[in-house]
Amino acid sequence: MDRETFREQLLAVMERKDHWAWPAFTSGRVPKALLHFHFEQEYETYVRDFPVMVGWAYVRCPVPEVRRSLAENLYEEETGGLVAGSPHPELFLEYPRGLGMDLSRFQHVELLPAANEYRHFLDEAIRHYGWEIAAAVVTIFIEGTKDERSVVDPSMPKFPPPPLEEHPLVKHYGMALEHLALTKAHRRVEGNHRAAAWTAILSHVSPTRRGTVVRAMNEALDHWLSYRDEVAAVCGIARNSNDSAASAA
Repeated sequence: MDRETFREQLLAVMERKDHWAWPAFTSGRVPKALLHFHFEQEYETYVRDFPVMVGWAYVRCPVPEVRRSLAENLYEEETGGLVAGSPHPELFLEYPRGLGMDLSRFQHVELLPAANEYRHFLDEAIRHYGWEIAAAVVTIFIEGTKDERSVVDPSMPKFPPPPLEEHPLVKHYGMALEHLALTKAHRRVEGNHRAAAWTAILSHVSPTRRGTVVRAMNEALDHWLSYRDEVAAVCGIARNSNDSAASAA
């Protein structure tokens, strides 16, 4: 597989990382009393252990240039020492704290079945499928969004993020801006991380491994979509005939 085909197939995966229920979460249609399910499942599937996942990719990688990028990512995620000032998993908990949720729930989260399968896949892929898959899953799939093309294609327009006052948790649920510390950190650091991730994967995955990486990314996507289907259901969001989200509450 040539580099351009590899890039396009990876972008095709990421452009499908767009769940039908997400507009309900960003428009305030999920009842506040049910939002804790979303945060708990996100925290347990990857947020709490994301620095460890980056670390697994780091220790398995034989390419010094890629390791340096992963090391910088790991340091920021684990300590916040470059930008955020605190570990990113701790800053994530500011969201439920700002919404008045009981943070003790996050100490013993029981994963939903599809969420558990997604987490199992992540652990297997990152620890056992080869450094290329570990790095791609961690730095492109988990950290990336459906808008990755704007990272790798210089001809794509770049749009500034909306004001923090427009953040859904602030706008629809009344959360104070001070609890958006992780959002602020991501805005400062993610641009460089995204570009570095794509450069590492596109430049250092050998042609004979590119198809394997794409297959793993598609598998990650399938698990993620099933996981988000399950979260939507417990948050009271049903899928209507027009493939858009409707609140069941």
